[in-house]
Amino acid sequence: MVNHPSKLHGLCPNVWTMAFPLKIAGVDIRRVVTILRLSTGRLIVHSTAPFAPGDIAAIRKLGEPGWLVDALLRHDTYAGQGRRAFPEIPYLAPPGFSVEGAESLTPPPPEWAGEVEVEAIDGAPDFGEIAIFHAESRTLVVADLLVNFPGEKGMWESCVLKIGGVGGHSDPGMTRPFKHAIEDMAAFAASVRRVLEWDFERIVVGHGEPILTGAKEKLRETLKSAGVEGI
Repeated sequence: MVNHPSKLHGLCPNVWTMAFPLKIAGVDIRRVVTILRLSTGRLIVHSTAPFAPGDIAAIRKLGEPGWLVDALLRHDTYAGQGRRAFPEIPYLAPPGFSVEGAESLTPPPPEWAGEVEVEAIDGAPDFGEIAIFHAESRTLVVADLLVNFPGEKGMWESCVLKIGGVGGHSDPGMTRPFKHAIEDMAAFAASVRRVLEWDFERIVVGHGEPILTGAKEKLRETLKSAGVEGI
């Protein structure tokens, strides 16, 4: 199978996304890769994917790749392809990540200080999500904490999204597996409160479309709908 390059999309200054096919029962929920550029010109490549040579070249044109990140324990699907695409840079992931050689994303590299912050989402240990905030662009980057599939859907797509619990019923939403994985609601709520203290205006999700307006309030309302109190 030929791996065609994915289109690089400029979201705002120093933030880009690329979307790669990721299908469940024929429905594409996408794997979204986010590229953040620091003031030094070095890049954070958030999420691994089946990068084609054209993808790698497009990313390298933006700056010097500095770190490859998977911010969720379950995001090891494309770890091999990602590391082969950028073998010369550190590969960062949550503690306990299954891939050998991955370094801990917490605490973040000192080179990120003042520009990029991270927050471990406690209370759902099977996911081990780590949220990332790019201060200059006011962009929050998440993996599975939130998904977003707006717009009209066909009958099959709606059915698969609903049965699979991957956000087909709301815009945006939290998946059923993530909700069920929350074992300590108090710890989870404390973590997301710290995330909500960040001054973000948009959210890039790991699956689906970015949320470009009213992102903080949409996250807050989604969390409330999931039963998270005190936010």
